[in-house]
Amino acid sequence: MIIDLPSTTTSQINSRLVRLRDEGGATTLGRVLTLVIVTEDGQRTDAAIDAANDASREHPCRVIVVARGARQAAPRLDAQIRVGGDAGASEVVVLRLYGELAKEGASCVMPLLLPDTPVVAWWPFDAPVSPSKDPIGQLAQRRITDAAAEKNPIKALEARRAHYAPGDTDLAWTRLTLWRAMLAASLDLPPYEKITEAEVTGEADSPSTDLLAAWLTDKLKVSARRYKATSGEGIVQVKLDRPSGAVDLIRPDGKVGTLSQPGQPSRRVALQRRSVRDCLAEELRRLDPDEVYAAALKSLSKVAKGRTSSSKPEAVEEAPAESGANGKAAAPAKKSKAKASS
Repeated sequence: MIIDLPSTTTSQINSRLVRLRDEGGATTLGRVLTLVIVTEDGQRTDAAIDAANDASREHPCRVIVVARGARQAAPRLDAQIRVGGDAGASEVVVLRLYGELAKEGASCVMPLLLPDTPVVAWWPFDAPVSPSKDPIGQLAQRRITDAAAEKNPIKALEARRAHYAPGDTDLAWTRLTLWRAMLAASLDLPPYEKITEAEVTGEADSPSTDLLAAWLTDKLKVSARRYKATSGEGIVQVKLDRPSGAVDLIRPDGKVGTLSQPGQPSRRVALQRRSVRDCLAEELRRLDPDEVYAAALKSLSKVAKGRTSSSKPEAVEEAPAESGANGKAAAPAKKSKAKASS
């Protein structure tokens, strides 16, 4: 059910929420947190709400969406309340702010926060340079950003490092969970030798590739090298050198990886690129500062950069191109580039 409240106030929104609870049962009880989504009003707003709805099935919460509209318009607050099938396991309050009111998102959010529950702020697209100093960020225990969704992902990642505060995290880091788990598991097998060099290859604008190289630098105490991939999406390859031979994890297609180690047969492992919904749900499982992420950010400056990897992954064979009307082979279709998942 979707209820529109044009030209309203926060007190009227709260009154309507209380009425909905009285009419439909205790829909606002049992919420574990308040998730505040901050974005510009537009088509991408619904995509962020859908991801939050999916994540709310694991973490029942109240979702408050601060959608900032045209700054030149007269000050106005248009609200929308979504409950039931349109809100997953949460209740969604969309606040569309216009004019000077667009700068006052924090004051509009405060009356709608659930009492005695943690607050998590999420900027799905254009995050502030310093989330912890943002007015809405100051209300939250956890602040989630996404460097991969910025116009310049690598520059955004550098801003995360420069302005990090306990409680900050980024979905570019969350996308590394499968890679980190697979690499850690591979080093739990004999021979237990010290890693001498580490190489990480990925797309030029993949912040997750930089973070993975920084994490290896911090944990293995080696200067990992970061290379640009000539093909593939997100992270493509990780190579860990040791005296008996290298641990090589390659994922050329963004779906399935191949793990190779000396003395063991090559194994195919699941390394599907993670969705925003999965990453958001994982981040909502913890509300304490992520010290491992903080250490990886600090190690970004220690990562050495290279142009192309010295050990390129094997190319995946393509099907023969179909002949065109003139008998010549048709040019292969260009592959779309998706940098938001790793």
